[in-house]
Amino acid sequence: MGLRNKESGKGQSHRWVIFVATFILMTLLILYGSNSEIIYPPFHLMITHKNTDLKKWTGKDGYAPVYGNKSMTLRCRNCALVTSSSHILGTGAGDEIDQAECVIRMNDAPTLGYGSDVGNRTTLRVVAHASVFRVVQRPNEFLRQTDSNSTIIFWGPPNKIGKDARGTLYRLIQRVSMTYSNMSFFSIIPIKMHKFDHLFQTETGRDRQKSHSWLSTGWFTMVIAIEICDNIKVYGMVPPNHCGKKSSGLKKMPYHYYKPRGSDECLMYIQNESGRRGNHHRFITEKKVFARWAKQYNITFNYPSW
Repeated sequence: MGLRNKESGKGQSHRWVIFVATFILMTLLILYGSNSEIIYPPFHLMITHKNTDLKKWTGKDGYAPVYGNKSMTLRCRNCALVTSSSHILGTGAGDEIDQAECVIRMNDAPTLGYGSDVGNRTTLRVVAHASVFRVVQRPNEFLRQTDSNSTIIFWGPPNKIGKDARGTLYRLIQRVSMTYSNMSFFSIIPIKMHKFDHLFQTETGRDRQKSHSWLSTGWFTMVIAIEICDNIKVYGMVPPNHCGKKSSGLKKMPYHYYKPRGSDECLMYIQNESGRRGNHHRFITEKKVFARWAKQYNITFNYPSW
């Protein structure tokens, strides 16, 4: 009986030690977290030793004309890459953007009603397959309000927008390209789509598919801009550490400048960066790569500046 009580006492003492140790550990973690940046789950950016020369990355054969036999020959000395972030609002950057030789936009980001901040010209628009319908349903805005001889590049799964695709989406793109013959419409060919995946793995150390990552339109647009532009000014893109500082008192900012009631940008970034189930954009990781590329390819960031 005495032995049983002694063993019971030892068990209770052991459990108490574990409880106290756990409590102290949790307290330290809370105190540390309240005075530092948010620690994201381990989707680590792995710096590679091999630098990819994006100027010689794929050559000139990565784009297929949607209709006809045009070639992707767009080249610019100075480019303004306008993001869809609401950080561009209130900047009054429109005139500066319109003075660039080439103005690059993404998906269905509009200019009408926002010209004072985002400019009015569009030389190149990079459109994801998921945004095709939103673009072609408003032709007066996206297809007529552009520079003469402007270009649209579509990216997405080859079975949806590839030259051999015969689905509704591809036929829609074909009809649009036939109607607006003054513009050039291209899709990214399957080989180059695979190269975009390989580039992500080279720059981050993570296999895109195995890590359940989706490349963003921003990733495609930045790479294309580097290919065609000698100098790039990016407007509205936040740096990779922007959403990680608790103490900065960040104001909630809509993910898109044209959707004021849309999702908060930082919430979107953090949820996607930490997502493990399903596929997610790795916005923060991509921006870390962009920060490295900026030193190689004459890229500057404005509103905010990096």
